[in-house]
Amino acid sequence: MFRRKAIITHQEPENDSQQQEAKINELKAAIGPLCGQSLKYCSDACLRRYLVARNWNVEKAKKMLQETLEWRSSYNPEEIRWPEVAHEGETGKIYRASFCDRQGRPVLILRPGMQNTKSFDNQIRHLVYMLENAVINLPEGQEQMTILIDFTGWSITNNVPIKTAHETASILQNHYPERLAVALLYNPPRIFEAFWKVVKYFLDPMTSQKVKFVYPKRNKESVEVMRLHFDDQNLPAVFGGQGDLQYDHAEFSKMMILDDVKTASFWGLDAAKLNVIELGPT
Repeated sequence: MFRRKAIITHQEPENDSQQQEAKINELKAAIGPLCGQSLKYCSDACLRRYLVARNWNVEKAKKMLQETLEWRSSYNPEEIRWPEVAHEGETGKIYRASFCDRQGRPVLILRPGMQNTKSFDNQIRHLVYMLENAVINLPEGQEQMTILIDFTGWSITNNVPIKTAHETASILQNHYPERLAVALLYNPPRIFEAFWKVVKYFLDPMTSQKVKFVYPKRNKESVEVMRLHFDDQNLPAVFGGQGDLQYDHAEFSKMMILDDVKTASFWGLDAAKLNVIELGPT
């Protein structure tokens, strides 16, 4: 039914910086002249991520990047604004945390048990918006994010459909290569393990290796994974830390609206035409 992707082992070119720069320039030449949003997107750091994702094979990286440029040209992820997806976020099923991990990476919290809608297209659009938001908020020198999945309230009745899981995996690994540092699945119920076997089939091996399961009751050693990535003071109590986790949709919306202005500015877009609401002094 599904064909498992071939194993890809990432190998840095020998003689590091010079060879890597040569590969980046080779990919740049292979892609050819760009303009508009594509030119802005294809920074040297971006080209490097695609090369790493394809084991520094320029032809494979070119194909992958071209597919992303086509997707971005039609989907326009940089033009999605919070008012379009705010209803999807009312329960806090996906949001950017107020804390970072130990490496300073932004953290996306996913709570599949808080699913509140049924529209596949809107759910994916909301996910893409949050991925773009995490990227635009990456600190200088940092290219990756951490995903923290809270399974509180998850059950087979509110399970993510396979179609949605497949599309989520496809977008993350094909159009945001090397953006994921680690995905921590916290306290998933036993029934999820069967679901995971299906989802894992959609992932390339390098992506699936970044997925870590944490069982605070069944496997105390797995909890150390959380300590490895997070400071106890920042980590919310629901994940075994000492921090507080409260999702306030109104406050989060204010933050996203401000981020929409930042996004429009980064991409050189007209905020007014994109329905960006600029907040005045409060």
